[in-house]
Amino acid sequence: MNIALIAHDNKKKLMENLCIAYRHILCKHDLYATGTTGRLVEETANLVVHKYLAGPLGGEQQLGAQVASNDIDIVIFLRDPVTQKNYEPDINSILRLCDMHNIPLASNLATAEILLLALDRGDLDWRNVVK
Repeated sequence: MNIALIAHDNKKKLMENLCIAYRHILCKHDLYATGTTGRLVEETANLVVHKYLAGPLGGEQQLGAQVASNDIDIVIFLRDPVTQKNYEPDINSILRLCDMHNIPLASNLATAEILLLALDRGDLDWRNVVK
């Protein structure tokens, strides 16, 4: 399955730790990420990641295009709800696209862990039928 990884600056370390902890699951799938997040995950978790531009430079739009084309099966978007972003409309568009195309979305650590465990159990195999 294709998994998108996005993390705001204050959540990048959390994304790294998540990917290290669940490396055994993530290594079986294709990972896509915005530039900085992808580089950090590659370096710390030793995973292969298809990297786009940094989020504010268009990476979120590049991932959004994949979501809109139903080419992404899971989105893990560790958001910082406290610090306001200048590019907030881009962030909301990814959330909207996931809702429109029924793509499972985790916006915090708890839901990310649940999605990854469900993926490992095969609970998300229905995504293969949708494609």
